[in-house]
Amino acid sequence: MVSASCRVIVKDELKKLGLHFVFIDLGEVEIMENLTHDQNNKLKTNLRSAGFELLDDKRSVLIEKITATIIEMVHYNEEFIKVNFSEYLSDKLKRDYTYLANLFSEVQGTTIEQFVIAHKVERVKELLIYGELNVTEIAWKMNYSSVAHLSNQFKKVTGLTPSFFRQMADKKRQPIEEVGVVKVSNPN
Repeated sequence: MVSASCRVIVKDELKKLGLHFVFIDLGEVEIMENLTHDQNNKLKTNLRSAGFELLDDKRSVLIEKITATIIEMVHYNEEFIKVNFSEYLSDKLKRDYTYLANLFSEVQGTTIEQFVIAHKVERVKELLIYGELNVTEIAWKMNYSSVAHLSNQFKKVTGLTPSFFRQMADKKRQPIEEVGVVKVSNPN
């Protein structure tokens, strides 16, 4: 679960089964009742049909928590975390970062750092398309040490500079009133 709408769907599925929750957070639900085998199977089936998966084993749950924490931090926090991310993740999940990093790499086939970078670049793309912030403001917002650092990382992932990407994004979109209109150049 990575959004408010995901939480609503999970709440609805729990209510349908007459289950009461203590809390619902990103990637985690605590319910008051002990599930019977039948309730567990019904919950799995209902969540699967809604596009979710019920994770039972501790490793999968921890991977989901790592993923949800990264996504929440990068995409949903207004202010990017201004601390060392490894410390933040370790504190939030109450686990040693080396253990988290090794488990994530083993299961996901990529490092936490690469996963964070991929999400940061995706968020930068979104901010570039919105056009409300310049690249310097985006670099600050996303906690890059400099515009050059953002640009280098962005180019390494996308093959494009942020400025070129922004230009491409602007060219991809046209005002509604210009869609389908043929422009005639004036030779004067």
